[in-house]
Amino acid sequence: MGPPQSSPVATTPAFATPDLATPAGGGYLFLIPFVPESAPMTRPNLSDLADALLTAARKAGAEAADVLAVEGTSVSIDVRSGTLEQAERSEGVDLGLRVLVGRRQACVSASDTRDATIAEMAERAVTMARIAPEDPHAGLADPDQLATEQPDLALFDPAPEPDPEALQQDALAAEAAARAVKGVTQIDSASAAYGHRRIFLAATNGFSGGYERTDRTISCVAISGSGTGMERDYDHDSRTWQGDLRDAGEIGRIAGERAVARHGARRPKTGTYPVLYDERISGSLIGHLVQAINGTAIARGSSWLRDALGSQVLPVGLTLTEDPHRPRIQGSRPFDAEGLPTARRDIVEAGTLTGWTLDLATARKLGMQSTGNAARGTGAPPSPGVSNLALTQGEATREELMAQMGTGLLVTSMIGSTINPNTGDYSRGASGFWIENGEIAYPVNECTIAGNLREMLLRIVPANDARTHLSRVIPSLLIDGMTLAGS
Repeated sequence: MGPPQSSPVATTPAFATPDLATPAGGGYLFLIPFVPESAPMTRPNLSDLADALLTAARKAGAEAADVLAVEGTSVSIDVRSGTLEQAERSEGVDLGLRVLVGRRQACVSASDTRDATIAEMAERAVTMARIAPEDPHAGLADPDQLATEQPDLALFDPAPEPDPEALQQDALAAEAAARAVKGVTQIDSASAAYGHRRIFLAATNGFSGGYERTDRTISCVAISGSGTGMERDYDHDSRTWQGDLRDAGEIGRIAGERAVARHGARRPKTGTYPVLYDERISGSLIGHLVQAINGTAIARGSSWLRDALGSQVLPVGLTLTEDPHRPRIQGSRPFDAEGLPTARRDIVEAGTLTGWTLDLATARKLGMQSTGNAARGTGAPPSPGVSNLALTQGEATREELMAQMGTGLLVTSMIGSTINPNTGDYSRGASGFWIENGEIAYPVNECTIAGNLREMLLRIVPANDARTHLSRVIPSLLIDGMTLAGS
């Protein structure tokens, strides 16, 4: 007898961070589709819904359970050629229930809050858990591990939800500013959006907590040239508080200027050269390091840093810090997806790797303690994930690093990737600008950068240009001796 078949359903929203956690084994996943009701939706009480699900789970035979409830509203406006192209508004509730029967677990998800659906979710989850493979590391947190305080991180902007007309005006202003840049031939997209979510987590171990977050975004993508010579670039801004958002006209203008600067791109030289990763994309390098120290990869033994704990992984002068308590920052969260307290920690201190990124299950498997890094969506069990990151900034500007590199590649955009998770061998498509005598000579595209991540990260030289309002505060990074494949 196999597990029940899943029904098709849209992806569920993330818990606390924009990145969805993937199901982490040890159970089946079943999604219950939304069934529309004739009456308009009223704002639900997430605490009451969570309590109802936990009660139903116990009644159905669960020994332990937790519930993630997310209620959200989103509005987005897209314009093209000075007119409205698309307007969307969505609002709804997503419920995620995880049950445990012994060391067997299962997750179910639904977007329908009726009593009948809640009862069905509980019965289905318990039925699946009883036939799921046993996972000796599955289980809720002990009561003494749970967060008892919830810091105020100012993640909710009390300003009224913007009128769709205001969003449209922002999108139009961005498009007009980009189009006004000489050399821009068309605007691929100009958008403005607003989102508001309430998040609530409760479990049979006694944890109960929730918070709200908002976000406001403007983006623009501009194109220069035509036919096979078209080049595109973008700019965008996303903030928790609307008052912090950059001017829409500035965003459009920068998108246009970036697209024009890329016009006439050609392939760079092939050889070994220094590469300067622009601040817009330098976070991808640190992202590879973060993925390699994720508890899931370490527990599986499938990481190029699996033997690096306590050893040097960055230059001695650099520290990589995770801080989930930064006010008004989109990656912040007062507790993790298992109800554990979150806290600031140095993942890499003075170049030395100090620890893995762990949730409860991976910590138990490795014989360690959770780092309070559990993340999840409503349709999956927890898995490890990081929040806000910051790398030590350097003293030089990006321009000074360009002068230092002499001849090489400034990378502003990357596509595709081939990363060997076991060895760290690295190959990615890139585009940007060729540097000669320390200055930009011409735009380049259709090239490949290759190296080994473990060696690359030990050679990084940071600039001082990281934007401090981002969730990942990573400056431009210079690496010498990279292999380039171009013309």
